[in-house]
Amino acid sequence: MLSKLPSFYSVNFFTLCLSSFLFFASFNMIIPELPSYLSSLGGEDYKGLIISLFTLTAGLSRPLSGKLADKIGRIPVMIFGAVICFLVSLLYPLITSVAGFLLLRFVHGFSTGFTPTGTSAFVADIIPFNKRGEAMGIQSLFGSLGMAAGPALGGYIAAEWGINPLFYASAFTAILSIVILLRLKETLEVREKLSIEHFKLNRHEIIEKRVLTPSLVLFLTVFSFGIVLTIIPDYSEYLGIKNKGLFFAVFTLASLGIRIIAGKASDKYGRIPVMKAATLSMAISMLIIALAETKGMLLFGGVIFGASVGMNSPTISAWTIDLSLDKFRGRALATMYIALEAGIGIGALASGFVFNNNPENFFLVFSLGTITSFLAFIYLFTLRKQQITSLKATEDL
Repeated sequence: MLSKLPSFYSVNFFTLCLSSFLFFASFNMIIPELPSYLSSLGGEDYKGLIISLFTLTAGLSRPLSGKLADKIGRIPVMIFGAVICFLVSLLYPLITSVAGFLLLRFVHGFSTGFTPTGTSAFVADIIPFNKRGEAMGIQSLFGSLGMAAGPALGGYIAAEWGINPLFYASAFTAILSIVILLRLKETLEVREKLSIEHFKLNRHEIIEKRVLTPSLVLFLTVFSFGIVLTIIPDYSEYLGIKNKGLFFAVFTLASLGIRIIAGKASDKYGRIPVMKAATLSMAISMLIIALAETKGMLLFGGVIFGASVGMNSPTISAWTIDLSLDKFRGRALATMYIALEAGIGIGALASGFVFNNNPENFFLVFSLGTITSFLAFIYLFTLRKQQITSLKATEDL
């Protein structure tokens, strides 16, 4: 089977995919248990900060991770993020205050601020233009498997052995992802030695303007993801679902098969048509979740939500790479991820504020996700002329 794959799907590519699986499993396995853990520390009013602080740091660190990926290499950036994941997971059991917990969530965000930036740039380096969507679909498939396995495994570990063993399992998974990364061959051909100058960011190094369009669409779409990450654990408990990671496992598994199909479709038919389907599906899924009164209906909404995420992720990544220059690929991907973190973070913060630990507000909270996703769907119908202009400008440069 593997011998029939194109040569660019190398050992390096699938090694990276395995590392992505472990990395995403590491920090996702603790997410379903964090709201109740924070409540046990006396911080039930700060649930919205669990995700928003994490994504804030990730977003703030993106310009730096993008620059470093373009200067010193993709692999060092990936390893740094995974090391943060490992160290912070070890520190969670030692913290007994709300302030200390929130500080760790802030630091933990550096992990996703670095590793995915280097990973996406690495994939873009080794995959030809007409296979980017497909390759991003395969790579994100492994990440999604980690996102599915992590919460499900984390819920089981927490139920059987408690929260501290869960944190140690998260740390162990992160260190495994680092060990795997060590055998990769660097893809950035012209590299510089790390220096203090690399940590100084000029204004033009923060945002890559060529990719603002897909970044805006991503922001509006993943607002819903921030809501889901923050509110679903409480919603699951409210509807009588014991394993708070079940919804996360269902929506992630639902996204798996469609990722490769959506990536290949975007290579063949274009990024925008696939994104129209993704954003409309997201709006529908959030409406179903908002109306859910039973476990079955909530999980059905999770299936539609997963399909939307599966279409969104590889298509947005490929679209961003299409519009970027090779020498600024890390910066372009960092800009995309800034939008990702901003959307998730603001969605998490807004949902925590609106929910306010009141079950009567579930419908209102998830309706916000319906609105933002539908806005993205409408916005995509205005982009055809602008998209062609952007691609032409990129080619001319």
